[in-house]
Amino acid sequence: MSASTTADAAPAQAPAEPSEHVPASRLIAFLIMVFGMFMAILDIQIVSASLSEIQAGLSASSSEVSWVQTAYLIAEVIAIPLSGFLSRALGTRNLFAISAAGFTFASLMCGFTSSIAEMIVWRAIQGFLGAGMIPTVFASAYTVFPRSKFNMVGPIIGLVATLAPTIGPTVGGYITDLMSWHWLFFINVVPGVLITIGVLALVDFDEPHYELLDHFDWWGLGFMAGFLGSLEYVLEEGPRNDWFNDESIFIFAIVGVVSAVAFFWRVLTAREPIVDIRAFTDRNFAIGCMFQFCVGIGLYGLTYIYPRYLAEVRGYSALMIGETMFVSGIAMFLSAPLVGRLMALVDMRILIAVGLLLFAGGTWQMTWITRDFDFYELLWPQIFRGVGMMMAMVPVNNIALGTLPPHRVKNASGLFNLTRNLGGALGLALINTALDGRTDFHISRLHDKVTWGNAQAVELLNTFTQRFQGMGDASMMALKQLSSIVHRQAVVMSYGDAFFLLTIFYLGLSTLVFLLAKPANPMAAAGGGGH
Repeated sequence: MSASTTADAAPAQAPAEPSEHVPASRLIAFLIMVFGMFMAILDIQIVSASLSEIQAGLSASSSEVSWVQTAYLIAEVIAIPLSGFLSRALGTRNLFAISAAGFTFASLMCGFTSSIAEMIVWRAIQGFLGAGMIPTVFASAYTVFPRSKFNMVGPIIGLVATLAPTIGPTVGGYITDLMSWHWLFFINVVPGVLITIGVLALVDFDEPHYELLDHFDWWGLGFMAGFLGSLEYVLEEGPRNDWFNDESIFIFAIVGVVSAVAFFWRVLTAREPIVDIRAFTDRNFAIGCMFQFCVGIGLYGLTYIYPRYLAEVRGYSALMIGETMFVSGIAMFLSAPLVGRLMALVDMRILIAVGLLLFAGGTWQMTWITRDFDFYELLWPQIFRGVGMMMAMVPVNNIALGTLPPHRVKNASGLFNLTRNLGGALGLALINTALDGRTDFHISRLHDKVTWGNAQAVELLNTFTQRFQGMGDASMMALKQLSSIVHRQAVVMSYGDAFFLLTIFYLGLSTLVFLLAKPANPMAAAGGGGH
């Protein structure tokens, strides 16, 4: 039998809907997998608050240490869509165990590394292998459990997908402060071993189809790696290196465009494509991916912009940033059960719209940001952010994946998770570009006002000059102090502009929820006996 015939036949042999009774062993197996996914997503952000310590420990330059993050992200974004094919070929049990074991070993090697080159290599391996755990959990949630249970499993995976990157800087700050940066990686080892053993012992969700490996599309993998890897590189490095004025970014942009054309040609013509993009013909899935992409912008964008403000303007340490950011994590955790109950009672499109409006409300409050914003000024914006993210993301997961036929979920899950990561990458690039551009704009405007004709500026300059008397060139020191104040004010104003842009974006997005088709609630169909 051919690989394609086998692939088509396999879904027909599977039950259309899982049994309403979920064995305890299966639930435990799923929760073990969820914890593995949590580790993989957490490691995207866990090093972000400790890059300076890693840089010092490995004697690396600032440009080199940024690749500790970039290498992980590029490898992960290539591996995530590949998981659909590998899950069908190897089976959920084998793929997840290989991913967990490989991620654990790479984590161990990251902790032992003594050079920045070794760190970058092992971080790439860690990201590539760990990525398989993320979409596999999403696929299992919507194929193993009956649809009547989606209001339970949906909030679990939604909470992990949003909570892990949000608390990543918090966890990383605590670990680095209490021990050392090496333990950012060593802490994965014992849980990783236990997860691997637990998955091998308990997961029995499906059967592998090894014959699919005979038709593995290596050309498709190469084109996909060139396309997604180049795209991630351009989005990561563009804001730091003046975009296409940098030769390497320009070259990778060309490689990305050519690879994208070749990749889409290949997946549409190959006998067994590396990624099945036909899932996008489903209206709810396609629009759900669009929302997931946009949610990713806010999820990763605000996880970046808040710590940057607290470090750059307030001068917070990594530990203090983590303690401040933890508010969003608590809000997500407490609101997850409520979202699960509401999904069974309310049109999920309304939940998504309300979530996006709450998110926009939190960013709107931050448009009035000043250099004095502290924990209490950030409290309600972070609560709105956390609750809004949960109300938007969990129903989007259910609408996009929970309404697909079970045999299409594995491939679709990889694509769905890819859109979130690409949204995050684009969001970070746009936010960085906006912050840099608006900072320059505000510096120019403020310099026009801070002149000898401005009585307040002259008075402030005279005050600084008097303060620095007897300490050297008092006039020059006063000018530098005034320039520093102007620059800091311009930076703060640029943050307000970025939050305003996010507010407008999510207000507009909230109006698009009714593009999703009804019935939006897959639990509503559970009583009908499945699909």
